[in-house]
Amino acid sequence: MKKILLLILLSLNSFSVDSIWTNLTARGNHVDRYPAIIKELVSQKLYHTSVPYIKEYLVSSSKVDRARFDSLLEEVISHVGDRQFVLLPEEYLERSSSPTLKYLLAKKLLRKRKYDEVLKVLRGAIPGNHPVKPFALQLEAMVFSLKESGQSAINTFDRCISESNSQLSSADTIQKKRQLLINRDTCIIGLARTYYSVKQYDKAELAYLDLDKKSYVWPEILVEEAWNSFYKEDYNRTLGKLVTYNAPVLQYVFNPEIDVLTSMSYLKMCLYSDATKVVEKFYTKYENDTTKLDTLLAKNNKDLKFFFLLINNYIQGRKFSVDLVNELLASTMKDPAFLNLIESYSNGKNELDQIKRVSNRRLSKVLANNLKDSLVLQQRLIGSYVKKNLRISLAQLKKAFMGMSCIKLEILNKRKSLLYSNSELSSVRGDVKYLKRNEKQYFWTFNGEFWADELGDYVFALKSECN
Repeated sequence: MKKILLLILLSLNSFSVDSIWTNLTARGNHVDRYPAIIKELVSQKLYHTSVPYIKEYLVSSSKVDRARFDSLLEEVISHVGDRQFVLLPEEYLERSSSPTLKYLLAKKLLRKRKYDEVLKVLRGAIPGNHPVKPFALQLEAMVFSLKESGQSAINTFDRCISESNSQLSSADTIQKKRQLLINRDTCIIGLARTYYSVKQYDKAELAYLDLDKKSYVWPEILVEEAWNSFYKEDYNRTLGKLVTYNAPVLQYVFNPEIDVLTSMSYLKMCLYSDATKVVEKFYTKYENDTTKLDTLLAKNNKDLKFFFLLINNYIQGRKFSVDLVNELLASTMKDPAFLNLIESYSNGKNELDQIKRVSNRRLSKVLANNLKDSLVLQQRLIGSYVKKNLRISLAQLKKAFMGMSCIKLEILNKRKSLLYSNSELSSVRGDVKYLKRNEKQYFWTFNGEFWADELGDYVFALKSECN
């Protein structure tokens, strides 16, 4: 009985290779038969293994067979991700009428800042019920925002939110649901950023509050909310937003602007001792490690494998020798885009077990080589992403040190002026009368109660000591 059960399991885990091998070895143009090969591989969930065939078909076929190819391409991209295909030259992405490829082409053009061409590619190319529609709307709204077409950006961000919510109910995988949630929430943030860019700070504040604290992207927008409050001259609320990053659950977040804005807010309230403490703590924590990070990036600039191994070792519990690098890797590990990259790579590695069960050894070798090509590129994409994050963080740190240097000088000048004026500092540190709020914000007294959510909307109640 056990032997029969084992044979049944083996038959379920194997798949017919006759059609693939026939198409690969038949005379004539093999590329024309790739859609049939891809279809068979996709039916067996060998998505990464099919990637080289898809790319070769796009590059080598003079006319892509839309009816046979587009749905297969879209299914593969939904599992593998789009980064492997965005690397293809524009001329090959243009060969298909696939809405997904049109979206990828638009992303590629956006990176080159060809905004009008992005809108031209997206216009009418993607049906309303297509899975890629919410993401295309986010892209379109971003372009309107970059072109400073405020109302068009707002209208398109609203459509993006609506379309994302509409497709959430039919999302059939955790990955797809996560992508739609992130897309929707990014469009909510886009609305707020658009209002902020045109200095409508009250509307921006209300728009930011529409983002759920459970969102994947909520932690990154706290500092944006803080800047919004800063420009409203509500420095107590600015400090309240920033202090939320001290919560243990958010300790992975890395953004030097948090410290710069904190010290600037104290400075605006003439709380010079508080501002000085923030500056000194920043220098103590980051000055030496920033130099080490700069050296690491310069030394390994062209070695993407190094950065892949760096994050891979971190995932396996082997930390790097520089604390700042570990802090940045921890931050990268929470990045939704990185999670998609690493999840795709992990799923791709699992395909190898299935390929090993192919009885035709020559085909097994061909498929294994295909899979290797895709996984090596995925490693490079991961390495490139980690390297980019480290470089961005280094640039942020250098900018922050310039800001902190200016703040130190400003503190010295203010204290000098204060000394010469013989002014006395207030002994009052805080009072509820200094709080401000809008219709979406409530004051909690904590009388006989406690706050169960440590990520509440905090606000300081400090009195400005400026004369």
